[in-house]
Amino acid sequence: MNVGPEIMGMQAPLSGQKVAILVTNGFEQVELTEPREALEGAGAQVDIVAPHSRSVKGWKHSDWGDNFPVDVELAKARPEAYQALVLPGGVMNPDSLRIDEEAIAFIRHFVSEGKPIAAICHGPWPLIEAGAVSGRMMTSYRSIRSDLNNAGAYWVDEPVVVDRGLVTSRHPGDLRVFNKKMIDVFAAGARRSD
Repeated sequence: MNVGPEIMGMQAPLSGQKVAILVTNGFEQVELTEPREALEGAGAQVDIVAPHSRSVKGWKHSDWGDNFPVDVELAKARPEAYQALVLPGGVMNPDSLRIDEEAIAFIRHFVSEGKPIAAICHGPWPLIEAGAVSGRMMTSYRSIRSDLNNAGAYWVDEPVVVDRGLVTSRHPGDLRVFNKKMIDVFAAGARRSD
């Protein structure tokens, strides 16, 4: 259920904020749809940013999912226009993004500016390439635990982990707590930038 930007007469926590969801084909569909709904319910404007100009295709567990229109093509996206970033998982999506130089440059902006980032499942893979994981406590889908540890992260098996504005979760089963913590951290980041 999508909640509008006004909740019980009070301004929603992310009202006036812009959030980018960076994906390419093969993202775990629910890891885009549920965070986007939660962010919009908290008042944020959410853009799907992708290397493709028209649409991206989701992945539903073991088969292709739905097509989603791209709001901003990555080549034209200005990371400074966004207050926060979401990196859904799946396997194909982050594996493709981590070798895309434009995607890594886009992510590096959020890292260097200290803007909040939320990544779930395999979503942390591109963060390794962006130099964002060393010294951070993180979680992820367990199959990339060694990748994160080898890049200098401290991996833990928890539903959600927050370390200096970086929110990570393990899999779709964690989405409820991931979404709540993501909104809290994104709202705190927005207050710091006021």
